[in-house]
Amino acid sequence: MNKPLKDQKPISPRQREYWSQHATESSNALDLELGVFTWKDPHKIALSLKCSADNSQRRKTNPFASAMFILNFYINRAGTHLPVTQREILESAKEELRKLYGRSPSA
Repeated sequence: MNKPLKDQKPISPRQREYWSQHATESSNALDLELGVFTWKDPHKIALSLKCSADNSQRRKTNPFASAMFILNFYINRAGTHLPVTQREILESAKEELRKLYGRSPSA
């Protein structure tokens, strides 16, 4: 069990359960279009993420890294709850994102 820091209240199991929601809502990452990860077109998803990353004033790294991070974060957090077809679309969006930023394809 995690011990709280000196001046910190203990974290309840319910609060610990939803840390990713808190991270998503309060992060300095990107302002995303509503439902972007549910879209069926990988190129459209990649364009939206690129636009969000390029226009963000809050990101702490380069636009490509921010866009790729948020895409991977969503895929990883969805885990087995993400339908296989949507996972394939999002994996294709990674390749589209690499193309848009002029990066070489993954090995």
